[in-house]
Amino acid sequence: MDKQIAVLLLAYGTPANLDEVEAFYTHIRRGNPPTKELLLELVDRYEAIGGCSPLIEITHEEARLLEEKLNSNSNLGVHFKVYIGMKHCVPYIADAVDQFVNDGVDAAVGIVLAPHYSTMSVGVYEREAKEAAFARQFNEIAFVENWHLEQSFLDALEERLRTAMAQFTTEETAYLKLIFSAHSLPQRILDQGDLYPEQLLETSRALAMRLGWEDWQFAWQSAGRTKEPWLAPDILTVLDTLADSGYRAVIDCPVGFVSDHLEVLYDLDIEAKKHAETRQMHFERTASLNADQRLIAALAHSILSACESRDWV
Repeated sequence: MDKQIAVLLLAYGTPANLDEVEAFYTHIRRGNPPTKELLLELVDRYEAIGGCSPLIEITHEEARLLEEKLNSNSNLGVHFKVYIGMKHCVPYIADAVDQFVNDGVDAAVGIVLAPHYSTMSVGVYEREAKEAAFARQFNEIAFVENWHLEQSFLDALEERLRTAMAQFTTEETAYLKLIFSAHSLPQRILDQGDLYPEQLLETSRALAMRLGWEDWQFAWQSAGRTKEPWLAPDILTVLDTLADSGYRAVIDCPVGFVSDHLEVLYDLDIEAKKHAETRQMHFERTASLNADQRLIAALAHSILSACESRDWV
């Protein structure tokens, strides 16, 4: 019988509908409900993108394709089953771990749908998954900590960048600024030597080199509303600076995200785009990878490499 390996596919989560927004953000805020004003603003943002985020549907499609991809090579002597775990909504990470332990798998590999490692993002998912597994006396668990330089991942982003560039006139392209962006985190990660900022720059540099494009910079987005400082500059500030410098064309490639969700569909497609328009700039965003087969290939390659390091395949 083939070795049974669970793949724990992890994502941030999202409310399934407007009625779940308050509970979702209360969970993010560690049990502290958002104020009425903040809740109303959050609901307005979800309404602006159609009522809910498509993240759950996209994640299920990614899981289906990933399981299919991993099991396409029958010579490995293993069978993979993908389990979805969400950080802030059902099915929670611990729920997914309970499910694969109850299913009697031989080993498990965790991977987050975020290419770049941070102790405050991927590191938290990894800790929660391993704690849940060890609580069930399940020790055969490995983790993919980053996959930000997987070639098929870069291939897919490069294609999307070239597609976005084609939406500008020749005159605009002559003065086109390329921005790479990702979710901001508290600045204190810099004091901890966190790998997140540098890994994001590694992805950005690799893509800029593929394009032969030197006029680019990095910006942060979607910072949390806490009193402590977050990584900067924010993308809206960057847009102002570019406008003041005479730029009239901007492409944003949100390399820190792989799927459409609120931080892309609202923060970029609505908020950043509107801000750029008020400064008379043509703003475009690269399309999200979602269930692109090259994203699936990048995930599968990373998972197989983790299995090989444990001699599971």
